[in-house]
Amino acid sequence: MADKRVVVTGLGLVCGLGNDVQTCWSNAVNGVTGIDDVKSVDTANCYAHKGAEVDLPNEALSSENYDRSSLLCIKATAQAVEDAKLDIKSEDSSRIGVILGSCVGGAASIDKYYTDEIMGGESDAGDIWKMSASAIANNVAKHFGLNGTTANIVNACAAGTMSIAYACDLIRAGKADAFIAGGTDSFSSLAFSGFHALHALDTDSCSPFNRSSGITLGEGSGVLIVESYEHAKARGAKIYCDVLGSGVSSDAHHITAPRPDGMGQMAAIKRAVENSALDFNDIDYINAHGTGTAKNDEAEFLSLHTLFDGSDNLSVSSTKSMTGHCLGAAGSIEAVFSVKSVCDNVIPPTIGYTAEDLDKLAEKAGKLDFVPNTKREKTVTNVMSNSFAFGGNNASIIFSKNPAQLPEKETDEKVYITGAGKLLGTPCEEGSDGLRAQFTSADFKAHGIKMAFFRKLDRFSQLQLLSGVSALENAGITVDETNENNIGIVIGTADGPLKEIADFQINAIKNGTEKGSAFAFPNTVYNAAGGYLSIFSNIRGYNATVANSIQAGLQSVCYAVDVIKAGEADVMLAAGTDENTDIESTLSARLGITGSGKPYSGEGIALGEGSVTLVLEKESAAKARNAEILAEIAGCATAHGSVEAFEISGSQKALEKAIKDACADACITPDGIDAVCGFANGNKSVDALEKGALNAVFGKDIPVLSVKEQYGEARAATAALSAAYAAELLAGKAEAKGFNADNAEYILAVSFGLGGSYSAVVIKKA
Repeated sequence: MADKRVVVTGLGLVCGLGNDVQTCWSNAVNGVTGIDDVKSVDTANCYAHKGAEVDLPNEALSSENYDRSSLLCIKATAQAVEDAKLDIKSEDSSRIGVILGSCVGGAASIDKYYTDEIMGGESDAGDIWKMSASAIANNVAKHFGLNGTTANIVNACAAGTMSIAYACDLIRAGKADAFIAGGTDSFSSLAFSGFHALHALDTDSCSPFNRSSGITLGEGSGVLIVESYEHAKARGAKIYCDVLGSGVSSDAHHITAPRPDGMGQMAAIKRAVENSALDFNDIDYINAHGTGTAKNDEAEFLSLHTLFDGSDNLSVSSTKSMTGHCLGAAGSIEAVFSVKSVCDNVIPPTIGYTAEDLDKLAEKAGKLDFVPNTKREKTVTNVMSNSFAFGGNNASIIFSKNPAQLPEKETDEKVYITGAGKLLGTPCEEGSDGLRAQFTSADFKAHGIKMAFFRKLDRFSQLQLLSGVSALENAGITVDETNENNIGIVIGTADGPLKEIADFQINAIKNGTEKGSAFAFPNTVYNAAGGYLSIFSNIRGYNATVANSIQAGLQSVCYAVDVIKAGEADVMLAAGTDENTDIESTLSARLGITGSGKPYSGEGIALGEGSVTLVLEKESAAKARNAEILAEIAGCATAHGSVEAFEISGSQKALEKAIKDACADACITPDGIDAVCGFANGNKSVDALEKGALNAVFGKDIPVLSVKEQYGEARAATAALSAAYAAELLAGKAEAKGFNADNAEYILAVSFGLGGSYSAVVIKKA
């Protein structure tokens, strides 16, 4: 087992407070606000006009033709790499990864594309490649030449914190030496219009735990270099602090509002404290989520008082009062501030309190020190940073001056597939494009889903809900109070709810920023599907959504196994979901990538859609309930080859590495593989790369099975399906033309992602 100690060696930051760490930190501790009148979005007819924007145009951030979210992140990462004195050229780049969080992804490019199309009649097809959050981590990896595990965590406002936490978990598991970890989001008309529609914006600069009358949006990027202690020590790096434990949970309550009793938040906080081997009284400072809305502030206020009211030494503040709410970047920006607080022994304040406000605070604060208006200098050893998000996602992480003997939670137990739920496309009616899934009200009723609930969901979330509940039923799992906290969800997607995002953006362009739909906006976040699934099923454990192009559905399996192996869940739902609507088909046709869809045809892809959810379960849990076991997840691996976010050519070695690493994880050589569930989809480059890699690794003909021949390129859905299909073949529940699985023991599932990311999973007969 790898050493558990993970340290922070570099920091990078750009936000409304400044363009580097020291400027931002100095302004934060001195109560200087970065909030001003919004310049990048037309707010003329809106009731609110404030925001915290970065005072740099795109061309000053980087010369690359990327979305602004990527450009902000590249600037912050460059600072962090320089600060850490990390000489990437002298390192094994396959051991340094990139995990980044985002909420709105390429929203600025979506705005530009449709504005050009609607207002000017001519849009740039190149902007299509920039729309997805999937591009961000790949762009950063390409810029810095990194080839380790790459992922985009898209859990809205918890994404930045979750990215750092997951990076640290992978380092502790021995899967990397270091990570660029953090989050990024740019200011966008989509987000402003959405929060405006929810009437969640403050008309003045926000003041959390004070007026609590709304948020102020911001933009920026925060990046940390996190490393294993051995790696940092070996290269003589300075160490800011240790990263101790983290916790992730689900509210299972409401898509936009937190649980009023704070139970979900407290579950994440408790996990972080437990995983850090600390007591609640050991925490000196909490950088709170502190958004400024009444419901969020009230729930967090209750959570903190419930868990920490016995502490005489706890300070709490919300730096969002100065940075604004930077969405997917919020947690990572606040993580940088948390690290600086540990190092400098100072607490930044929450600003915006009047004399009258201070009197009210004194009455309700109890023992907690909410640090109004003016910084607090004190000894700071342990800092907690909290992030809570749409979908009921909660994340908490702890930074410390001192290393700790972390609790032994990892497990070497086998991980089994005990169920699967599938909803996949069939050929569309004549005149339509690709394949689309068919479902009716009878399908909802069969799972006890009421139409009133189902109608709230966009198509992306509907697909995921149906496959998710089917998987639970097929596995024979009933979620109740005995297991709800030990079941988690990881959903992989290439494009997320693209139709909802595009339609919302088009409406804002045509009708004005002030005309956003409060009903539609919650469904524009990538993690809404996971939120709805947790709400309906009452799953309260780990909940993550990863966007990393087509292979994300198989990467979700790897991620879910990581969560189980880390001792954070007994059962995980691992899913791949993508939709095929008029938006996807139109954009794909514009890019010229659609065609017959037959693998190895070279005639282009047939766009598909669907959702496939696998139930993964640790051995002891499966045996305790006498579960039917389909197959074992014997080995998992991800790899990356740095190429542009819309390319794969030049990244074949990464696929070869993923295959070899997955076999090694399964304790076999590639010769032990009996068949491969491949990813060829009719695109010449994709098909050729798969053939080349399989020939290089196996050196012989090996049966290659395809799910895309029947279901088209359903992206993350068919990536997840490859693992489900392999399991069902080995369990005798499926057949493959020309392949007899009776004597087979191992089947390899592989998938690719644009930008050079690959996942490989070895499925073993149970």
